[in-house]
Amino acid sequence: MMARSIRTIWFPIFVLLLVETGRGVKSASNYLIGLGSYDITGPAADVNMMGYANTEQTASGVHFRLRARAFIVAEPKGNRVVFVNLDACMASQLVTIKVLERLKTRYGDLYTENNVAISGIHTHAGPGGYLQYVVYIVTSLGFVRQSFDALVDGIEQTIIQAHNNLRPGSIYVNKGELIDAGVNRSPSAYLNNPATERSKYKYDVDKDMTLLKFVDDEWGPIGSFNWFATHGTSMSRTNSLISGDNKGAAARFMEDWFDHNSSGSISSDLYMSSKIHRRVSNIIPVIEDNHHELLELAASFESSSGKSTTRYSSLARRVRSALRQTDRPKFVSAFCQSNCGDVSPNVLGAFCLDTGLPCDFNHSTCGGKNELCYGRGPGYPDEFESTRIIGERQFRKAVELFDGASEKLNGKIDYRYTSVDFSELNVTIPKEGGGTNVVKTCPAAMGFAFAAGTTDGPGAFDFKQGDDKGNAFWRLVRDLLKNPGKEQVDCQHPKPILLDTGEMKLPYDWAPSVLPVQILRIGQLVILSVPGEFTTMAGRRLRDAVKKVLTSASTKEFGSNVHIVIAGLTNTYSQYVTTFEEYDMQRYEGASTLYGPHTLTGYIQEFKKLASALVSGKTVESGPPLPNLLDKQISLLTPVVMDATPIGVKFGDVSSDVAKNSTFKKGDNVTVVFWSACPRNDLMTEGTFALVEILKGKDSWVPAYDDDDFCLRFIWSRPAKLSTRSHATIKWLIPQTAASGVYRIRHFGAAKSLLGSIKHFTGSSSAFVVA
Repeated sequence: MMARSIRTIWFPIFVLLLVETGRGVKSASNYLIGLGSYDITGPAADVNMMGYANTEQTASGVHFRLRARAFIVAEPKGNRVVFVNLDACMASQLVTIKVLERLKTRYGDLYTENNVAISGIHTHAGPGGYLQYVVYIVTSLGFVRQSFDALVDGIEQTIIQAHNNLRPGSIYVNKGELIDAGVNRSPSAYLNNPATERSKYKYDVDKDMTLLKFVDDEWGPIGSFNWFATHGTSMSRTNSLISGDNKGAAARFMEDWFDHNSSGSISSDLYMSSKIHRRVSNIIPVIEDNHHELLELAASFESSSGKSTTRYSSLARRVRSALRQTDRPKFVSAFCQSNCGDVSPNVLGAFCLDTGLPCDFNHSTCGGKNELCYGRGPGYPDEFESTRIIGERQFRKAVELFDGASEKLNGKIDYRYTSVDFSELNVTIPKEGGGTNVVKTCPAAMGFAFAAGTTDGPGAFDFKQGDDKGNAFWRLVRDLLKNPGKEQVDCQHPKPILLDTGEMKLPYDWAPSVLPVQILRIGQLVILSVPGEFTTMAGRRLRDAVKKVLTSASTKEFGSNVHIVIAGLTNTYSQYVTTFEEYDMQRYEGASTLYGPHTLTGYIQEFKKLASALVSGKTVESGPPLPNLLDKQISLLTPVVMDATPIGVKFGDVSSDVAKNSTFKKGDNVTVVFWSACPRNDLMTEGTFALVEILKGKDSWVPAYDDDDFCLRFIWSRPAKLSTRSHATIKWLIPQTAASGVYRIRHFGAAKSLLGSIKHFTGSSSAFVVA
């Protein structure tokens, strides 16, 4: 009996010790770590989306919200670094400048351009108009202040959170292959790289995901950031709902997974097995199956007429509201972008719309036309399903790496930064037979194949990829804007120049010339912050070159154990970077490599300088200043004049309700339409436009799903472009794990009067039963 009693006492203690050891929270910390997250969704109406350059793709609702997520890692009495990941198409030089100005006002010289990196995931479903160069804001009708402010405010708040959350903790790194989340969309260009180089790699895209696991000394795991290369183009060029695409979806899945299981033991397979995108079973108990009783209860709650409310109510009712956070740090998970230049998430391949046959291999055309060639995602023809699947695949791999992370980061926190004028950079290249030559990069220019687009989003007219000649008609059109001189033509060869953007200065600069390059170090992890989209092989060459410097025999800083990741689209944006051989093929990526055939070699040269300075402890010159063109920006987007409803109708009234005594099953769609107002009147930052509530008891409504959930869509529409009337359609795809019970759908909005005042409103549907 005594032996049994001893076993009874010690067994749970032994299990507890195993769990605590597995979580890694008891190991001695060597850093201060802090994470933060904030809403950057921006205007959900009228604003052109950034990425596809499709003038008809303007925002009209929310698929799920966009967020900025950040980590800060600091030595207790030394250096620190900040990395911010944005659910946005790319970072913006102007946004970065303004964020740094605010950080300087708040923290002095603690956070500067040297140690702060701001990176975009490359979703093509976010509001545009926040970059400062003309070519990137033409389709958004110029600069959009709301888009810009949403990003600057959100990034600042994210960094403030991370700073305030700094506590002793540890970081673990893990790496693994993710096979089925990306394919090469320009394989003919990749094949032009030397066969000896290609033979070193198993795949024509990078399949590795590198993940950091952040562990607080007291609270245990508090977040993860990972880098993996695949485009944010699961959502198509015709989508009009704001969405974080596959990487934003993966982040939402992982944060919800952890929140429903703070110990981290629920498997990703279990969480995603029924296409779960959020559970409510932990919010309220499941009601016993009494269908008749539920129907009677639902019948007592008819749709309410629209009524006035405050903005606070939208924030307070949000499912993940910060107002209901406990003292425990919020788990933050970011899925960051890498060298995605030629990597598509449309993994089924590219096919012709008219014949269903594969597109032409070299030019991605169908009967000579690029407009008919489209890549297919794994959920084809449903882009939402493709987004979910590619997001889920990244999420599953991240959970696997998160659970298995055991290599602890140790060593210095350090960084190096400079700015480089890529329009006239001297680049030293090896010469055949020995020795070196000095060549130059060029002022920015875009080739004819740029206008052909890609298989993720084809262009128009008669442009095609792989065009190294151009045609007379489009040259005539080009010359009306800017006729490139012989020196520029020779410099950019074999690219036929369609837009000589680097030499176009009216009404202000069309393209960047001065770009930031940056290295961040956290122990044996090195992050290369690049201001563009490197192709697979371009990224490999850059990583290899930097690794050779860091691990050379002359330095003992790293040894052979160094993890190098490329953070793409970071701090500013300058389009693509291909290898010299890929550039020669002049597919879309080569035509979009702005600074000529030696662009990549220039980057490698400058990053090797930074790497050398990092291991030697030397400083580097700051380089030329980055232009700030905020005062020159032009905006042609019409403001919201006023909102209106028909006589006798209030904002928030239900226009189309659920049927009386409705019962829905898991997997069904529930749709309710409300009289609404323009979402630009209030972005509902950290709030929600749409809400699903479940009845608790007889009269208490509890938030269950909001417009940050994958299963709930907020769709805004007006009958005509200049109409003052509008509707909000809220669609809820009922998850398989939704609790049975009585539900209703609510809408929050803000209407603008002719005099300019803003009035918040809300309305709710009739109640219905989910069986």
